[in-house]
Amino acid sequence: MKKNILTKVIVIALALLTVLAIPAGASSAYQTYTYSISGNALYSPDAYSATMSVSSVDMGLDLDLSNPQDLLTDEYENVYIADKGNNRVVILDRYFKFKYSLSTFINEQGIDDALKEPQGVFVSKDRIWVCDTGNNRIVTFDREGKFLRILTQPKSALFDANAVYKPVAVAVDANNRVFVVSSTTYQGIIVLTEEGEFTSFIGAQAVSVSAWEAIVRRFQTKEQQKQSRKNVSTEFNNISITSDGFIYVTTNSIDESRVAAAITGKATSGDYLPVKLLNSKGAEIMRRNGFWPPAGEINYSRITKDTYSGVSSIIDVAVGPAKTWSIIDEKRGKIYTYDFDGNLLFAFGDTGSMLGSISNIEAITYQGDRILVLDKGNNCVVVFNRTEYGNLLIQAIEAENSLDYDYAIACWREVLQRNSNFDAAYVGIGQAMYRRGEYKESLEYFERAYDTSNWSDAYKEVRKNWMSTFFFILIVIIAATIVGFVLLFKKAGKVNAAAAINGKARKTYAQELWYGLHLILHPFDGFWDLKHEHRGSVRAAVTFNVLAILSFFYQSIGQGYVFNPRRSYMTIWGQALSVLVPLFLFVVANWCLTTLFDGEGSFKDVYIAASYCLVPIPLLVIPATIVSNFTTSSEAGLISLFTTLAFVWMGILLFFGTMVTHDYSLGKNFITFLGTIVGIVFIMFVAVLFSTLVAKLISLITNIVVELQYRA
Repeated sequence: MKKNILTKVIVIALALLTVLAIPAGASSAYQTYTYSISGNALYSPDAYSATMSVSSVDMGLDLDLSNPQDLLTDEYENVYIADKGNNRVVILDRYFKFKYSLSTFINEQGIDDALKEPQGVFVSKDRIWVCDTGNNRIVTFDREGKFLRILTQPKSALFDANAVYKPVAVAVDANNRVFVVSSTTYQGIIVLTEEGEFTSFIGAQAVSVSAWEAIVRRFQTKEQQKQSRKNVSTEFNNISITSDGFIYVTTNSIDESRVAAAITGKATSGDYLPVKLLNSKGAEIMRRNGFWPPAGEINYSRITKDTYSGVSSIIDVAVGPAKTWSIIDEKRGKIYTYDFDGNLLFAFGDTGSMLGSISNIEAITYQGDRILVLDKGNNCVVVFNRTEYGNLLIQAIEAENSLDYDYAIACWREVLQRNSNFDAAYVGIGQAMYRRGEYKESLEYFERAYDTSNWSDAYKEVRKNWMSTFFFILIVIIAATIVGFVLLFKKAGKVNAAAAINGKARKTYAQELWYGLHLILHPFDGFWDLKHEHRGSVRAAVTFNVLAILSFFYQSIGQGYVFNPRRSYMTIWGQALSVLVPLFLFVVANWCLTTLFDGEGSFKDVYIAASYCLVPIPLLVIPATIVSNFTTSSEAGLISLFTTLAFVWMGILLFFGTMVTHDYSLGKNFITFLGTIVGIVFIMFVAVLFSTLVAKLISLITNIVVELQYRA
């Protein structure tokens, strides 16, 4: 008896050890993730988990699927598959069991007819619409599979006479307007009536002509222009329609460099992005308020064993619950899901042989709480069930859509308990608080996600309330600042006038500093007196160097949230190098060059003049940094303008300062100024070359010493 009990204990212990030995995530064929505002992948719990792969045998088909092209479900969760290789459309019930197929039929002339290589299928309230691509037409059936009508190629002068009509995807709105994607039509989506009469084109994609092409065409004859390559819109490849009539369309024929530029530039226009949302008139209305525009992979340049370089190749789109939508990337076998505002909720999927991996992804659709994916490589349907984490995401978005902000905040907080890396949850809480009027409280959540756009909207309301309370104090501060600057320059004028009376008598340290304010407004006589009347000195020049360093250091640590959301900064020693190294490079290069070109300024003169040119830096950078703490992203350009003005002002002073110091004409100074820039580049090249040689020499000596020690 004791032996049997001991045996059972050992068996149970071994079973537990086996289970515990399986690493977390080993049962998943993919990693779910989102992207941060900086473009870093943030791993998250699975929003959908693969539960089964439905093969042709599981469906009960007499012929295995062959090169399937499209996948769709209806309101009863029946499944429709465009089985191109077998010239049919297969209809399954909600449990993926075969119901019937569409293949042969008797057409309107009473003649036997058949589908040929169908690539698209759509189900409206009373019809099944099939893109009979091989026969260049659309065929409609009722919901029981009975033939109704054939829609042949529409007639219109707007069609390219040489183009072949190839419908590959179709969608129908509640008013029975038919939207057709033809793989050979570049004018946009074809809009038809339910009888097949042409109405219009909508959503034609943007085209562009390079500057070089535009120049070349100006010199071409009419015959050459006809023979030259035409710039036409790229064609769409798939379509999906929402319950309220909005149309999602996808394309993978836009030049990859343009897509990459749109992604890195965080474009809000869909001109060169692979997925668009159109209204019934064809206007592009997609919201792209997320950290990155919806385009699939963000880190598209990465190359590993299991991923591809280049932007995503988007080939299908599906509308999900709570106004979410998903796109698929045929390169990577991945699914990307977004909310209506364009926030990436999650991305998952991969290629491989495990359950959940997809050999060759072709189509996607929703079936209630499931996502169905058509795997053309394995001729099967992969089923993904929504997890608890995915349910929380949908509940939070639904609460936001229904304006139930209290419940939305509660759901987003539940999401954060499971995934603290999910920046969209912080944004969701912030937006819910903003809509409840809790503007100050929402700022904290926007800051956690580094969301400067929503932060600015909330801060505007906070600032508005603050200004209504302290308006007169603000007016007094602004007036005092203006008066302070006026008095500052007035004081500088008085000190400068008093110092000028003393002639060449030695100036005090204070007079040398005050003279900087006179010089920046009167550069010609200012630099002349600086050299010939000894109005400046090395000690004052060093002071201005220090002030410039401190100004940039304060800018680094004191900028407002919009300018520095991550609160990063450079140390004061780093700021010192960033000021002094360029300054001394300029001084050395200018002095060396002007010595050869009869310049009258000494090394000391050039250094003092260049240092006095730094005076505008603290005058503009410090006030701009202070004001940056009270500005929003829409006003950031004005603050940046002040900083830019400081550098422009400094550059102008530097140009005229060297001209006066060396007593050059305008033309000669321009040439030597350009030569100074070239000299700076040359000095930097020599310094890098020298440091590299020294490093290699030290490495050689180190290796010799190590070798000798080893031999000894």
